[in-house]
Amino acid sequence: MGALCCCFSEPIDFDGEVNLYHFDLHRAVGKGAFGKVRVVEHKKTKKLYALKYVEKARCIRQKAVANVVQERRLLEEIDHAFVVNMRYAFQDDENCFFVLDLMLGGDLRFHVERKGPLPEKVVKFWLAQLASAISYLHQQRIIHRDLKPDNVLLDSQGNAHITDFNVAIHYSNRRPHTSVAGSMAYMAPEVLARKGYSWQIDWWSLGITIYELLFNKRPFDGRSAERMTSTILKDDLKFPTESVHCSDDGINVLKQLIERDPSRRMGCRSTDALDDFREHPWFGSLEWDKLESKELAAPFVPDMKTANFDVSHELDEFLMVEKPLTHTKRKANADLEKLKPELRQLEEQFTVYDFDSSRRKSYYPHNQSLGQSQTESLQLQPTATIAERSRSGSPDAFDSAPHSFRPPYQS
Repeated sequence: MGALCCCFSEPIDFDGEVNLYHFDLHRAVGKGAFGKVRVVEHKKTKKLYALKYVEKARCIRQKAVANVVQERRLLEEIDHAFVVNMRYAFQDDENCFFVLDLMLGGDLRFHVERKGPLPEKVVKFWLAQLASAISYLHQQRIIHRDLKPDNVLLDSQGNAHITDFNVAIHYSNRRPHTSVAGSMAYMAPEVLARKGYSWQIDWWSLGITIYELLFNKRPFDGRSAERMTSTILKDDLKFPTESVHCSDDGINVLKQLIERDPSRRMGCRSTDALDDFREHPWFGSLEWDKLESKELAAPFVPDMKTANFDVSHELDEFLMVEKPLTHTKRKANADLEKLKPELRQLEEQFTVYDFDSSRRKSYYPHNQSLGQSQTESLQLQPTATIAERSRSGSPDAFDSAPHSFRPPYQS
């Protein structure tokens, strides 16, 4: 029998399917378009996690059910040192829940806005970690499509992790994608040109992100979607010459990442994408094996004595501006045939995941279990590509829909 807890009227069976009663709810640390992020503690193991929860009703109103299911499935495939990994997934009658690695060091947008241009050695360290994560995702045939400072979170030791897979998709070598998704300022030219793109776009977005961290500005910008599209497609790449210094090797890496020809872009030229980075003199002294095992000390460590996030998220929760999250028992044996199509899709496709008892598996069309040989198909259906709607009046005209969460987690 599993360990039981008598904190509620009914004991908690930790050997049963994971649910919200398995966790104590702590402070709110993030907020999105239809949900929030809270710190939670597993009652049995006492481990801390980030709980990202999506309100079903708001999700349906915003036509984001496919995004939520897509994110849930892709996160099941992923397990990497520099990714915010999913540990549990479940739902109740009102919400879908993702339990993720906790990162309390803040996102890179938070730090660059408060500190301005960041030191070159710090940014180089994060770039190496993010390159490792992107290379891994591409090996899993996953394109993130929304790499930007907001979607990179630090742990308490200063290690960088990619988060927010809301618009991520599987890619195929046989058919390029044409849907526009992500945040416009970080989109590769081939996305905006709508002539077809694949995994190479993530390396461009990484280049824009690194440029912004180094110089506290983006290389291509504009007050309108039309102007921004034009600058990304046509303008020369320029670097500040007076206010911020970056070494010649660092500039060279940026030029190779922010390369309009995908075939010449850094990360796209070798069978092993990391070879482009390992062989570059900017990373000449980096011990990659120790980096990937997190044995190297980060050159920047967040101040854990202060909140590395917007404290208004917590005020919203406790002032009850919105309905606070509570433990709620599910209604028994819902009749799927009587549910609305969107609710039925969530019931059927947002399935329970428990990293202690579940094997990670792929939802890619080949349907093979990850890391193990398997002779039988899992018979799982790939999820659809989600095209994003334009938001008029915003430079980020194709900002990731429905919304990017920006919680500061820590592992």
